[in-house]
Amino acid sequence: MGTVSLETSRSPLTAPGTTVHPADAPGAPWWRDAVIYQVYPRSWADADGDGIGDLPGITARLPHLRDLGVDAVWLSPFYVSPMNDAGYDVADYRNIDPLFGTLEDADRLLATAHGLGLKVLVDLVPNHTSSEHAWFRAALAAGPGSPERERYVFRDGRGPHGDEPPNNWPSVFGGKGWTRVTEADGTPGQWYLHIFDVTQPDLNWQNPEVREELESILRFWCDRGVDGFRVDVAHGLVKAEGLPDWHGAVGLYDEVVTEDGPDDIADTAVLDHNGADRAPMWDQDGVHEIYRSWRAVLDSYGTPDRILCAEAWVKPEERLARYVRPDEMHQAFNFDFLESPWRATDLAEVIESSLRNNDAVGAPTTWVLSNHDVVRHASRLGLPQDGPRPNGIAADDPQPDAELGLRRARAATALMLGLPGGAYLYQGEELGLPEHTTMPHDVRQDPTYHHTKGEVVGRDGCRVPMPWTADGPSLGFGPGDHPWLPQPEAYAALAVDRQEGVEGSTLELYRTLLRLRRELGLGGHALSWDAMTGGDVVAYRSGEGADAVLVVTNTGEAPVELPAGEVLVASGPLADPTSLPTDTTVWLRPAAG
Repeated sequence: MGTVSLETSRSPLTAPGTTVHPADAPGAPWWRDAVIYQVYPRSWADADGDGIGDLPGITARLPHLRDLGVDAVWLSPFYVSPMNDAGYDVADYRNIDPLFGTLEDADRLLATAHGLGLKVLVDLVPNHTSSEHAWFRAALAAGPGSPERERYVFRDGRGPHGDEPPNNWPSVFGGKGWTRVTEADGTPGQWYLHIFDVTQPDLNWQNPEVREELESILRFWCDRGVDGFRVDVAHGLVKAEGLPDWHGAVGLYDEVVTEDGPDDIADTAVLDHNGADRAPMWDQDGVHEIYRSWRAVLDSYGTPDRILCAEAWVKPEERLARYVRPDEMHQAFNFDFLESPWRATDLAEVIESSLRNNDAVGAPTTWVLSNHDVVRHASRLGLPQDGPRPNGIAADDPQPDAELGLRRARAATALMLGLPGGAYLYQGEELGLPEHTTMPHDVRQDPTYHHTKGEVVGRDGCRVPMPWTADGPSLGFGPGDHPWLPQPEAYAALAVDRQEGVEGSTLELYRTLLRLRRELGLGGHALSWDAMTGGDVVAYRSGEGADAVLVVTNTGEAPVELPAGEVLVASGPLADPTSLPTDTTVWLRPAAG
């Protein structure tokens, strides 16, 4: 069956000078305009020399984030795990994996971060557990029909002997989405669902015990002092009633089929309000009841707010906005912005439509350009912009233009950090780190690469350990010289100690952008389009009157004339303050009159 991505219908941009997005009220909660920095623990800093980052290493390097100027740090999973999916297969949600340290190390990290004025978010993985979780082991031992099995999605197989999976769902990582178990008596038994790795069985969110357990986990970490949670695969917890077959694509980003498509669409497909078939494992309406209950748990802790941020790969934008209604999540990553090609028209349209849809529910928009699951934007933007975004880049793939990619990445970040709402940064992007595009295949660890037998390169290239110093073992990542993933040669010249205090470096650009964003209050300002917007230019005004800041981005191939005014910061060199070079963003205070 043919599939097409559903494109949100977008009207023409609001006329220049008309408010697109209103300013936040005075005293708005911290999270509405916070800049939050993602740390991938195994790749941030290694204190004990085993080649894998750890909590003491993170704690020691937290002053870097204070000096950078972010408001909070989000930590990818550090829980007890067999690490079949880099910690997103959790065996114990209330303890730290020995790879990373101890609960006492976590407490010291929290105390140190708070002492530096940084809030801390931790990853929560509620769609599935590890197959080594005590619950799943109990489910295997207890057998069909038991309360233990009701915590997961177990089903009898199809066919006369039950030897066919219960439905045709595949795994996001490749292969079937179901695995058959051997029962205690040695006979072939039921099948369990795993939308991701075979070692990541999906929880049954229709089971009250599952709901009670995850609320208890929220309280456990809130009681230890965390300030919020990034919720993994937030759109995947609830599955469509009856688990119907699905003939479309299964990926984190919704793939849908329009009503006027082929006539072999399954009768059991779930229709959303736009008349499009929605994959039955994603974005089911039942998830919202769960998040309302979680919001009540977090609200019970009072102020300052403890927050929830959704990783929800959902289209169209109005469905994503449902996750951030006033009694649900606080934030949801804007993946439409991340996915946008480097074209002014696309960028302007996604900015306006995102703001309008979130404004309709009273929520801020949460901007993001890179994370641990996508090709770094310093490389992504150095590729041709008319094709699909790659999952990873291998040595025999077309290579990004490194100089072009970094120039565009700096411009894209300056465009993003001037926008109202929150923003997330991924570790190392403040150094301009590129993807590791020539990594040997024999060191890759992403299950996507292995399950697809190399057909999909996977995400290792964006997860490479940080370079802190240009010299020394593992570029300052740790005392050993064998980090868990190899660092490319290019990282030495981009190390923190090579950029700190160097005018024009990417690190100093980020520090300046974040300082000005805070001083000028851009994250809470109103936004309107400037008359320069159009063609190859995105131009918006943040704020109103004499305090307004004009942000202009040139995505074209020729310089653009700038109005008179005071240049506050530019993403690249300006030989002439009245001319904006290609692939550059500038913040300026327009001259009066």
